[in-house]
Amino acid sequence: MRNISSVLGRLAKSISISLVLLFAVTTVAQAQDAANGGALFKKNACNSCHTLGRKGAGPDLVGLSLRREEAWIIKWIHNPQGMIDSGDSQAVELKSQYSTVMAPYAHLSETDIKDIIAYVQAEEVKLAEKAKKTEANGGGAGGSSDASNMMIIGLIALFVVSVAVIFALNRVTKTLEKVISANKEAIAEAQAKHEEAGESSTAKFAKAFLKNKKLVFFVVLMLVGLLGVLGWQTMWNVGVHQGYKPVQPIKFSHQVHAGVNQIECQYCHGGAFKSKNASIPSANVCMNCHNTVTGSDHYDGNISPEIAKLYRAVDWNPDTRSYGNNPRPIEWVRIHNLPDFAYFNHSQHVTVAGVECQTCHGPIQDMEEVYQYSPLTMKWCVDCHKETEVNKDNAYYDQLIEAHEKLKKGEKMTAAMIGGLECGKCHY
Repeated sequence: MRNISSVLGRLAKSISISLVLLFAVTTVAQAQDAANGGALFKKNACNSCHTLGRKGAGPDLVGLSLRREEAWIIKWIHNPQGMIDSGDSQAVELKSQYSTVMAPYAHLSETDIKDIIAYVQAEEVKLAEKAKKTEANGGGAGGSSDASNMMIIGLIALFVVSVAVIFALNRVTKTLEKVISANKEAIAEAQAKHEEAGESSTAKFAKAFLKNKKLVFFVVLMLVGLLGVLGWQTMWNVGVHQGYKPVQPIKFSHQVHAGVNQIECQYCHGGAFKSKNASIPSANVCMNCHNTVTGSDHYDGNISPEIAKLYRAVDWNPDTRSYGNNPRPIEWVRIHNLPDFAYFNHSQHVTVAGVECQTCHGPIQDMEEVYQYSPLTMKWCVDCHKETEVNKDNAYYDQLIEAHEKLKKGEKMTAAMIGGLECGKCHY
């Protein structure tokens, strides 16, 4: 009994200490400004190397506060190379795992770094909640097509009308048959036997078919219905280019870059975070890596033919490692095209709403060649807007509430104060 009491006592003590530590960590994380940490995280381009949930050019930040002490993190961010040179074991081990060393951020104060840590912890909680929600929902549910439903309903209605018409014609025919006299039937039968003697089987079938007025009417009715359905389906898909996959001047593989190497989308398409257009990266962005990465491992020591096209475009000599004076633009073919009257802003969806790239562009990390994954029709956009919940923790809506309160108080408000100087409101 004493041994059991001793074990239970130690267990209770351990649980108490753990709860106290958990409360302390939670209190510290909440005391920091996670919103300011998120802004600093994006302003200093931390997301170009660090991705929550997977490794990128730098380590995965999930569980950072559990792996490293806060004082160590602050010291590392201020001077990474200095910690490596001092022989710090954790810094040396981190250097051995990655080819490049993080740049120093000495301009960040300790409070700024603590805010960034709080932001990372808050994102960990969101990732965990998102994973639970995805698991509970059992994955995404496929949408229904209104066009297909309308076609099915139309065919069913057509079938019902056809049956009703045939039934009515059948009753009329039976009534007429009773009126026809027996002698006329005999004459018609004799005439039919006379004609059958000199006609082919095809002609006989055609004549018999044409004589059956009910069958002729039904066939004509079905042909009209089929042509109507085909015409409706053709008109419905006018201007829809889902699956469009043009041939590009350079075979750029998103599967290799975004999938295998896990390069963040916004490292190349930086405009998606801050402007209307996602923007195609300049060749200089490609050369950040490909001035050393030549793909020779797969071509017996020779430069990859596709990377050679990039070198010719920027007039780069890999032997002398120098640029020439005759660069040429890469003529990429646009894949996703919207009508001129349709306005779409990437930053509103990516930054404000927090929409992931895959929501519209599909599994881009698995595409060897990029194609238009979604139909990009108005119905498709409207359905998404009906299902997507508004992010309540967004500062944009706080500003709208503030403007509304000022109007209620009678304070002066101009259009410019609520975004009236935004270029995209007038220029598409």
